[in-house]
Amino acid sequence: MKASFVDLRNKSSEIIQALNRNEQVTVLYRGKPAAVMLPISNASEAVCQAKDHPAFGLWADNEASKEVAARVRQLRKGRVDAF
Repeated sequence: MKASFVDLRNKSSEIIQALNRNEQVTVLYRGKPAAVMLPISNASEAVCQAKDHPAFGLWADNEASKEVAARVRQLRKGRVDAF
């Protein structure tokens, strides 16, 4: 299936149905292929969950992130006491 960028907005349900039928969707920009959409089952890379992503838990060892409520109170205190 081929679809323009306008079709992505106006006919998104038809594009999703085509992907559900395991069809490849070629996205056209000014009549030329710009991107290819593949169903998840045909994708070359497996979809990773957020917990498995390297950026997840990046700040887990940061001491400042352990007491978020206290940090927020400290930040707000300066604004309120200034008046």
